[in-house]
Amino acid sequence: MDKLFDRLQMLEDRYEELGELLSDPDVISDTKRFTKLSKEMADLRETVEKYNKYKEVTQQISDDEEMLSDGLDDEMASLVKEELSNAKDEKVKLEEEIKILLLPKDPNDDKNIIMEIRGAAGGDEASLFAADLFSMYSKYAERQGWSIEVIDKNVTEVGGFKEIALIINGNSVWSKLKYESG
Repeated sequence: MDKLFDRLQMLEDRYEELGELLSDPDVISDTKRFTKLSKEMADLRETVEKYNKYKEVTQQISDDEEMLSDGLDDEMASLVKEELSNAKDEKVKLEEEIKILLLPKDPNDDKNIIMEIRGAAGGDEASLFAADLFSMYSKYAERQGWSIEVIDKNVTEVGGFKEIALIINGNSVWSKLKYESG
């Protein structure tokens, strides 16, 4: 775990360094460099925020354990024990989330996608199901803040799609949809 925390500390230091660099007038005037550094900072943001939350929870656990060792009345001790239990649960959850965030990223994770949905065999039922899938993916994309552009569609008489092709643009589209198939 020490190597993990060393890496997290390095990422936090880099995040702070990027914050300083992005306020430098020389960097601001160089559009390519500014964009590159902004993207790097955005990529680190979630990991650094989880790490800072982890440090807060760890400090809370330490403080609660110290309070319990000082001897408290029964009611206060009960409250502190409950808080301590919740903090320990949150610490475990944060450790897992941080481990996932530190996994190497797929080089395509930031790419946009072209999605095709086909009605296939099944006639009207299949075309209506394709329309339902399109609606589902459209709403999911909207919630994620992505944009959708329909590039081709073949509408059936019952209001479904024999086929529809769309481009989905946005942040981390590929990473969230790369396992969608069938």
